[in-house]
Amino acid sequence: MSATPAPQKRPAYEPAGRLLRPPARDPDMRRPGSTVAGGVLVLLRAAAGVLLLGALAVGWPAIIADPDVVLILDGVDSVDLAAQVGLWVVLAVGGTAVVFDLVCAIFVLRGHNWARVAVMVVSVLSISTTFVAWWVQGQEIRVDETFVSLALDILVLLALSSRSAAAYARRNERR
Repeated sequence: MSATPAPQKRPAYEPAGRLLRPPARDPDMRRPGSTVAGGVLVLLRAAAGVLLLGALAVGWPAIIADPDVVLILDGVDSVDLAAQVGLWVVLAVGGTAVVFDLVCAIFVLRGHNWARVAVMVVSVLSISTTFVAWWVQGQEIRVDETFVSLALDILVLLALSSRSAAAYARRNERR
């Protein structure tokens, strides 16, 4: 009977020096699953943004007609014109965010570190904004509204902050 060695497990706690050590440089590294998952999740986040913008455009008249919505229309002659301009501004800002997500997803999949870091920063800001809205304003986290975007942001952050995703994104850096 031969004794096979037990597989090496990573410790639950690692010293900071070991965690901060840069990954080995391997220009021929294959794209890891965590990078693919992160890129696909960013694409899903962009698709969710398109759906949200579409729903917002369709429901805009009801949003403007809501008595809880306060419009500051000093010196505006037409409320309808102001509402339409507001819709176009919201769609333009949202569309810019969707395009940013699409561009970053492509660059993440191609292995650019700046895109990986930018996506993670946006995810952290989105998660923080959701938390602050929940904490300060008592906003509910509901499945049909906030939960999907929050879950996607958390999953993107987990996938792209992995060691394999960082090593892949930094595989061509000179040290």
